[in-house]
Amino acid sequence: MRRPLTRRRKILLALLIVAIVIVVSVSRPAGHLATVAWQDADQLQPLAAGYIDDASRLNAAHVAEVWPIPADPAAAESQLRDLLVRARRDKLSVSIAGARHSMGGHTISPDGIVIDMTPFHAMSFDPATNLLRVQAGARWSEIIPYLDPVGRSVAVMQSNNSFTVGGSLSVNCHGWQYGRPPIASTVESFRLLLADGTIKTCSRTENAELFALALGGYGLFGVILDADLRVIPNARYRLEQFVVPLNQALATYDAEIAGRDDVAMAYGRLGIAPSHFLEDVIINVFHEAPDGSIPPLASANSIKLRRNLFRGSVGSDYGKELRWSAEAKLQPHLNKEYFSRNQLLNEGVEVFQNRSAASTDILHEYFVPRSGVASFIAALRETIPKHDVDLLNVTVRFVEEDRDTFLRYATEEMFAFVMLFNQPTTAAAEAEMETVSQALIEASLAAGGRYYLPYRLHATPAEFARAYPQGAEFFAQKRKYDPDGVFQNKFYLKYGRDE
Repeated sequence: MRRPLTRRRKILLALLIVAIVIVVSVSRPAGHLATVAWQDADQLQPLAAGYIDDASRLNAAHVAEVWPIPADPAAAESQLRDLLVRARRDKLSVSIAGARHSMGGHTISPDGIVIDMTPFHAMSFDPATNLLRVQAGARWSEIIPYLDPVGRSVAVMQSNNSFTVGGSLSVNCHGWQYGRPPIASTVESFRLLLADGTIKTCSRTENAELFALALGGYGLFGVILDADLRVIPNARYRLEQFVVPLNQALATYDAEIAGRDDVAMAYGRLGIAPSHFLEDVIINVFHEAPDGSIPPLASANSIKLRRNLFRGSVGSDYGKELRWSAEAKLQPHLNKEYFSRNQLLNEGVEVFQNRSAASTDILHEYFVPRSGVASFIAALRETIPKHDVDLLNVTVRFVEEDRDTFLRYATEEMFAFVMLFNQPTTAAAEAEMETVSQALIEASLAAGGRYYLPYRLHATPAEFARAYPQGAEFFAQKRKYDPDGVFQNKFYLKYGRDE
């Protein structure tokens, strides 16, 4: 006959069950992350001699030459003029490259000359004017440590520090700095070397037409040599996080972000796991916290864990669920209580970079006015699950109206939806992604928005013209300033060449 459980045995049994639950709940995520770390080898191989590519790893093209610009300004300007004469004589087109993080061949002219701007990275700061004078090849990863000791920070840049100033100006980038237009708003002036070898200083009052055209001009009007950028004080921030259903996101934005003078940086992260696809959002808000010392510039915390969580979401529904849980529940406890602005900006793309030879990560970005947000998200919910694509991330940022550039994407206050997809490096996967891109471009247009230009050239010429009705005049101006078509790239070859 079975003996009845004593109170002591009941307690021991309950403790055993709890222990089993804990072991099971911990072992699966630990095993998943350990597998990801084990498989996360760098499989990338250098390109064959004479070839160049960009961050997409889908644009490999033969070029005649990669020409590194000399670091000395006088030598650089003299030799650039000689190079342009040679290019015109030999009928070679010229493209301009920095870190090459665009994804549509914007830095590549097949069989042409590529100017490598990265050796050109000197800078100086004038505290009297609060301007940073910086050469176009400097990366933000060089600029932030330079500004930090003098108590300054970058006003507008991308969410990572891996890009060059020239590239950032050429795509008119934006970031997660709240209440800010794109980077053009921070530019006091820049020097531009034109196709005929002349150098023009461009500002809102001097050569203003070129100022508007070259910022966000994708290197088609000349070589941006250096720029004067307005910088702002470095500051101490605290993080506040909200996890809300998506139908409460705009109300949370109005209550917790909009109109708040102490909000410095903000972004949202949409849930992409299949069990709650685009149903919830994490809203991260960084408030100014001036009463205390500013933390020193240092490496970000938990880089390996964050990388494994992110890379573990590739091709894995469980990995996507685990990452969401970590960001929604664990991240606030892992983060420091306070951050400096420079700490938040000083992280490279390599933290999450795809190292697989069999796949690549492809960015999309769509700008939608508030009135179109609901319809655009509905289109995302309908479109993405229909296709064989692996969505890794949707981040939402807030961009103020751009009043400086010609080929502008922020014609009013916009919500920017930044998406990252993992894509096999096959022709079939590229064709599938092109179909998805065109569907999402149509959705953004229907919502009163547009798409961002630095990524895959999947938009049809007709879609480009609808998204950027000023495009025809933009390319007409390009031909006015560069009648011989010296400056070219794949973006221009698809949308701008006058046949």
